[in-house]
Amino acid sequence: MTETPETRAARAVDETRLWDRLMTMASYGALANGGVNRQALSPEDVAARRRMKRWADARGFQVTTDGIGNLFVRRPGSDPEAAPVMTGSHMDSQPTGGKFDGIYGVLAGLEALCALEDAGVATRRPIEVVAWTNEEGSRFRPGVMGSSVFAGRLALDDALGVADGDGITVASALAEVRAAETDIPVRDMGGPVASYIEAHIEQGPVLEAAGKTVGVVTGIQGIRWFDVEVTGREDHAGTTPLKTRKDALKAATGIVTALGRALADPDDVVRFTVGRFEAFPGAPSTVPGRVVFTIDLRHPDGATIERLSAAIAKTSVVEAAGCEVAVRETMNAAPTIFPDEMVATVRRHAEALEISHLELPSGAGHDAMNMHGLCPTGMVFIPCENGISHNEAEAATPGDCAAGARVLTACLTDLANR
Repeated sequence: MTETPETRAARAVDETRLWDRLMTMASYGALANGGVNRQALSPEDVAARRRMKRWADARGFQVTTDGIGNLFVRRPGSDPEAAPVMTGSHMDSQPTGGKFDGIYGVLAGLEALCALEDAGVATRRPIEVVAWTNEEGSRFRPGVMGSSVFAGRLALDDALGVADGDGITVASALAEVRAAETDIPVRDMGGPVASYIEAHIEQGPVLEAAGKTVGVVTGIQGIRWFDVEVTGREDHAGTTPLKTRKDALKAATGIVTALGRALADPDDVVRFTVGRFEAFPGAPSTVPGRVVFTIDLRHPDGATIERLSAAIAKTSVVEAAGCEVAVRETMNAAPTIFPDEMVATVRRHAEALEISHLELPSGAGHDAMNMHGLCPTGMVFIPCENGISHNEAEAATPGDCAAGARVLTACLTDLANR
């Protein structure tokens, strides 16, 4: 292996240190079955942020936040006027999430900064690690919120006004975070970024099946989210004839079944998911008068996802069975194709480090989608066991975590010296 600043910094990645930090972060919001419930801007999230700051302070890195609560850790470069290279991911999890989704990218970024320090490698540009606020969209919708605001795709005031299921707004939750972070300066929103590269577990089975250690990510498939509300009429379950009912639950299940047929794909490329389904008033002896459910639709081709999205509203109205139906789009992320040069950068450094790799697209959405419109963007994947994610059984190995961090470190060193 030829000695370069990139390989020298990459070799300084400490597998044990990275793994220990991953396990420490898993304690914030830990669940009995080994998973994590760390909702955005929750007390568990605050505890994780405080831990991140302590690690950064110990190495002399600068820590700041912004108007939506994104958390930044900065290692200065030799040119203070140069736009930074950024890396990172998110700290929040699904309600029954795993130990690696999101947080791996944040801690791999921090490990890269520590490795650069340990190796004594300077960079011209600053490097910033960012923990984006509310990527999952589990507590507050839409997801990828922090990066959307940072990139100018979502107005800050609109994001701050979003409320969770208990009526708590982002602004209110963020005020509690601020109260615990009076020692962290608040910076202006956005700003120039030279490039962005995000490390993440694959959340799928491709790398493991291929026996590869690193994924060179070529892009991210398109994502559409919809809220569907079906309104019928509440009636007595024992006295109302079936023929006269406006049963919102029956209509909603008919809509979901019809959508499954309309969006069927023999090539198994379409991803169609109903992740939330609620009937009201929820009484055993009352015919449901209202049902709300969500749709998550994904496809890598822009024209195809447009066509399938149009079919959702049309099919919902046709299958309403006498009820009223309202379909509201809550997220629209077009397919993302990463620049050839960023893909080549990841590939080149994986080869230089003699780490086995494979080019593949991302089936999951990431904050990199928003950064793609702001600067040259790329991603590094590592395998997850059996492709399982958004699940307490989510698992990765210390060796794979370190290998991904080494490729990330080499890429960041390269990009920050351009």
